[in-house]
Amino acid sequence: MAPRLVNLAIAAEEPARLARFWSELLGWHTTAESPDEVTVHPSPGDGCDLTLVFVPASRPKTTKNRLHPDLSSTSAQNQRETVARAVSLGARPIDIGQRNVPWIVLADPEDNEFCVLEPRQEYANSGALAALVVDAEDPARLARFWSPLTAWPITAEEPAITTLSNPSGRGPTLEFLRAKTPKHGKNRLHLELAPARHDDPAAETRRLQAAGAHLVGQTDFTDPEDNEFRLLAPR
Repeated sequence: MAPRLVNLAIAAEEPARLARFWSELLGWHTTAESPDEVTVHPSPGDGCDLTLVFVPASRPKTTKNRLHPDLSSTSAQNQRETVARAVSLGARPIDIGQRNVPWIVLADPEDNEFCVLEPRQEYANSGALAALVVDAEDPARLARFWSPLTAWPITAEEPAITTLSNPSGRGPTLEFLRAKTPKHGKNRLHLELAPARHDDPAAETRRLQAAGAHLVGQTDFTDPEDNEFRLLAPR
């Protein structure tokens, strides 16, 4: 049995403030708040089983994130409304070289990039969060690492992008996009997994290492392209 992908963790200079931004933008709700962590859960009708966790950042943001969220829309009008709501909450439009594309690129109040997509059929049932997009030198290779790790199958593969989908049918997808974004220091956004077996965390660690992960701390790992992720302690 594979671990479950349960959290997207976001390092923030002001975790509570950034959590409020994302909670209001997505229509989700804050379920726990402390100086060390703020947790934002999807609303019951959203159709998502991924939690956002905001933790204190150890350094300021200096480069483009290698992982960013994409937001869904149901119509051109809904896309415009989502963009307007994001801007009213503190986001701003940014240019990362996207040129003439149908999606809108924004930065949240701590300059984390995200996109508001035009309506797409593949995200019709995803809820507010359509996809988590990971920059990759070799998208197919990185997808082949993450697919057995999470038990999310590869559902689309093109030269520039490879997509994993939650077998439950709930959003978001996990997408690996070909990019030449260099990695400078620790990623501000990382994925967190819940162990499949709570009785033998050492076995989970060995399984991750056998799959190609590198252990960099007691519960912290990096994937084959040095993206950090965490195996949560059993609860």
